[in-house]
Amino acid sequence: MRIPAHSVCTAIRDDIVAGVYERGSRLTEELLARRYGVSRVPVREALRTLEAEGFVVTRRHAGACVAEPTEQEAADLLEMRMLLEPLGASRAAQRRTEAHLKVLRGLVRLGQERARRGSNEDLRSLGGWFHETLAQASGSQALTSMLTQLRHKIAWMYAVEAPANPVESWAEHGAIVDAVARGDGERARAITALHTERATTAHRLRFSGGADRPDRVRTSQPPVNMSSLRH
Repeated sequence: MRIPAHSVCTAIRDDIVAGVYERGSRLTEELLARRYGVSRVPVREALRTLEAEGFVVTRRHAGACVAEPTEQEAADLLEMRMLLEPLGASRAAQRRTEAHLKVLRGLVRLGQERARRGSNEDLRSLGGWFHETLAQASGSQALTSMLTQLRHKIAWMYAVEAPANPVESWAEHGAIVDAVARGDGERARAITALHTERATTAHRLRFSGGADRPDRVRTSQPPVNMSSLRH
């Protein structure tokens, strides 16, 4: 079965975000094709996509390498998210469907329950699903794609501490959904802006030195099974 390039792209991006490949390390088509069990064609296409997204750069005499963002570039990403997430919430208040509301309310119920229990790992995943669904509810494919790409890059560049008060954080999630359900775009925008600003303070750069610096690229990675991926 031919593995689509977008699936290979997702796999490489996930490994970059996870720190499997160190910033600045080379990404050769041959080694990537062997690791993911595919031909070099989808790898080449995936690298072009990742270069357009800013995860990969092409260097003379070296070829494709993992990008090395500066601290200013990383800071810009957080500022962009602080502008775009409130916009997405405002649009969601006007364009959401009942299906979106059902998912958002379910995530809030689970998040509030886990917050009371102190299940921080579950909260991280639930928070990601919440913001992804909220972006989808905006009804704008362009905005959703930008926010998704921002989340990937921020996860790559930053380590995120658990909220000091997860119960309060999930109460804010609930207030956002209430505003979206009522079609109150201004309130949805205002609450999301406050929520995003508070969340930003918990981000710590991974590549500024210290304990959060990722391990060097591991060269003995086992092959990745791509056979379960679908078109």
